[in-house]
Amino acid sequence: MQAEIVSIGNELLNGRKVNTNASFMAALLAGIGIPIGRVTTCSDSMNEIGSVLEDALCRADYVLVTGGLGPTSDDRTKKAVAKLLHKGITFDAGAYDNLMSRMERLGRELSHSMHDQATVIEGSTVIPNTKGTAAGMIIGCGPRFGNHTLVLMPGVPAEMKAMMELTVAPYLSKLVSTAIAHTQLRTVGIGESTLADLIGEIEGSLPEGSELAYLPHTAGVDLMVSTRGSSRETVDRENREIADAILQRAGRFVYTIGAKSFEETIGELLLSAGKTIAVAESCTGGLIASRLTDVPGSSGYFLQGFVVYSNRAKENSLGVPKELIERHGSVSEEVARAMALGCLEKSGADYAVSTTGIAGPSGGSSEKPVGMICLGLARRGSREVQSKTLYMHGDRAVNKFRFSQAALRELWEIMKPPQE
Repeated sequence: MQAEIVSIGNELLNGRKVNTNASFMAALLAGIGIPIGRVTTCSDSMNEIGSVLEDALCRADYVLVTGGLGPTSDDRTKKAVAKLLHKGITFDAGAYDNLMSRMERLGRELSHSMHDQATVIEGSTVIPNTKGTAAGMIIGCGPRFGNHTLVLMPGVPAEMKAMMELTVAPYLSKLVSTAIAHTQLRTVGIGESTLADLIGEIEGSLPEGSELAYLPHTAGVDLMVSTRGSSRETVDRENREIADAILQRAGRFVYTIGAKSFEETIGELLLSAGKTIAVAESCTGGLIASRLTDVPGSSGYFLQGFVVYSNRAKENSLGVPKELIERHGSVSEEVARAMALGCLEKSGADYAVSTTGIAGPSGGSSEKPVGMICLGLARRGSREVQSKTLYMHGDRAVNKFRFSQAALRELWEIMKPPQE
């Protein structure tokens, strides 16, 4: 079984919107064992929609479409599909009841243009829309297209996601005979090429039906181990053995097995240890505090954040000596240590992390180039304040994020459980 994804909308082609729908759908389908052969983006043109869908239905067992089901004049997917399949468009009572209920909850009248939201392609199975107004559809396309199936969903991400999770994925999973297992290992502090060298022997001896994907991103590299086969027991065992082999080689860089974020992982470590943290940020401008507090329940361990961008702020808020800044410069390990120590004392936290650096694009020098970051880490009960200097390469936004990742990594390194 193979599927294709078609994303419809001029806004996806002119750069006004990023196609996040396709990546979500592809990941969800991969999780139930359905490979994606192609992802296509097309305009709102009736002819273009018809042409793209005709080609896709000739290739793929299932074609999943998002976009073009709204009430405005540029929403042409339904008409294009009706024309392609030589089917009519009919009124659906269930879709209408859902539409009316939603309008009543919102305290709005049903406009004339909204009536079209309760119509569907003749003979289709309606996908309830729990987050919006336009009904989704599962449509059998007959012998002309090899009895392949077309799935139509709105382009609004929240509406599409609800349809995929509640209706489409369960429907498709019943048709999959292949067993599949995925294990995601998320790493930090190691580059893609170095990681590949470290686990290259494992990658070169994968059993048939298994594959290893490298997924680099700004914060690190994720590994995805995927195994397919006819036996659930064999698939699960082989997938687990590959993941265990990777952990044996590269476990010191793996911060989680699964989709958990780095800040979630650190939050769990702090909670389990009964420890608290505060941060003192210059070049990261509050990004570390923001990332830590993005995690629900972070009030259980995050106490306080200081954004001390200027030298005066470092002096007034954290007690960094003016003479220290004048002697070593604000971007220095000496100042980073003083910031961390001041943060620890002012906040009363168990850990304090500090950052001072040059995010760019200007402000650097030959001695202190753009991308330079000095980190500080202070611990309650320890007289030693750790510090480190690192060098990053990227634009301002990328550097700031990598600075924040490096600071969190220093905390993770001292808190992570020892490797077995």
